[in-house]
Amino acid sequence: MAECPPLGRRLVSEGVGSFFLFACVIGSGVMAANLSAGNDAIALLGNTAATGAILFVLITMLGPISGAHMNPAVTLVMAYRRELPWPQAAAYILVQLACGILGAWAAHVMFGLPTLELSVKARHGLGQWTGEAIATFGLILTILGTLRHRPQWVAATVAMFIIAAYWFTSSTSFANPAITVARSLSDTFAGIAPADVPPFIAAQLLGAAAGALVGGWLFSDD
Repeated sequence: MAECPPLGRRLVSEGVGSFFLFACVIGSGVMAANLSAGNDAIALLGNTAATGAILFVLITMLGPISGAHMNPAVTLVMAYRRELPWPQAAAYILVQLACGILGAWAAHVMFGLPTLELSVKARHGLGQWTGEAIATFGLILTILGTLRHRPQWVAATVAMFIIAAYWFTSSTSFANPAITVARSLSDTFAGIAPADVPPFIAAQLLGAAAGALVGGWLFSDD
């Protein structure tokens, strides 16, 4: 079994991954909105394609170093499964959030937007919260199941699940507490009003917990 890379290298991996993932989600949303002439379906398609592509690249590139979580929900599940010590999980989450926000700000700078702003895009209601719970549940199942049966396919299956979930969930599948916070700091196509962040994160954590429990049983060796 390969030796686990030093914590510092893994944290840099999580930081780099979160930076590019969050910059891509927000930046591609801005670009898509600018080019779609008001057609939200076309804008979402562009946002979806870019997000799926960057996920595939980042997980392929950084997965062997840190696991390429880039998502506190994934990190918490791995800590629950004792695949990552809790103190290290806390460090992962802090880096994901900090570097992800830097990625959001970098997208603003690239597109000439104010660096510091708050979203006014409302995303609330039972339907959206259910969408987030289902999206995160499905993401965790995808990760655990693929790691169990086809570990070399994790990058592809995660990317494809998120592409699909952008379209079949009412919330367009944030499925990531850190990116939810970062998107509240961006008044763009991908944004979410700060007041709507707490219930989104609660739904994501509920979905992640359900995914960990179901996945732990479904993909067990017994």
